[in-house]
Amino acid sequence: MVLVLKGSKDIKKVKDLLAERPSKKNFDAKKFCGALKVDEDALVIQKRLRDEWN
Repeated sequence: MVLVLKGSKDIKKVKDLLAERPSKKNFDAKKFCGALKVDEDALVIQKRLRDEWN
């Protein structure tokens, strides 16, 4: 979503609209635990991926 703000009144209006919205639930990372099956050590994969930037 993109909003174009042209003054402080617009900012206050957007701020009020966002305050009215219900908050979302927190992200549950536990449901993804073990979802990726790999045969290689995670640290080796991480080092290899970091070396791609050099």
